Amino acid sequence: MKKLTFTLFLALFAWVVQAQDKKDQEIIADSEAAKADFLKDDPDMAKLFNDAYGYIILPNVGKGGLGVGAASGNGVAFEKGKMIGYAKMTQVTVGLQAGGQAYSEVVFFEDADSFGRFKANKVEMSAQVSAVAAASGASKDAKYVDGVAVFTRTKGGLMYEASVGGQQFKFKKL
Repeated sequence: MKKLTFTLFLALFAWVVQAQDKKDQEIIADSEAAKADFLKDDPDMAKLFNDAYGYIILPNVGKGGLGVGAASGNGVAFEKGKMIGYAKMTQVTVGLQAGGQAYSEVVFFEDADSFGRFKANKVEMSAQVSAVAAASGASKDAKYVDGVAVFTRTKGGLMYEASVGGQQFKFKKL
């Protein structure tokens, strides 16, 4: 009986690891595609990708709301151009809002201090850090606020919004 239980445990563990690995590979592939889409919309963004101390790409963020809203997405974290882990973003908003939307988001960190706050799960963005819609030339005039610059790219949906809230990020090291 112990052998059967142990064998079943090993099989279940292997299945869970394989499923997680597949999900991680999909997030990585989606992040690479999202980066290509951001660069297609704004080729000048290559300078931000090259010069930023670190960045995260959230390729598939889902957002919806009716009075109270929420958004979440998973992505990949890069430090000095090298993938170092995964990022998860959650957001809650309150205010005049209705609809649903899907978008990609890239968050650039100017220096080691701002990226260190992200890795320590201490980055929370509110209305003071507003996202810039990715479009040709949008990154030329981008300014870091508290060491962070954010760009979004709408993928679909329609959302009317005049709300207040914030995004919170979690980091998971490779």
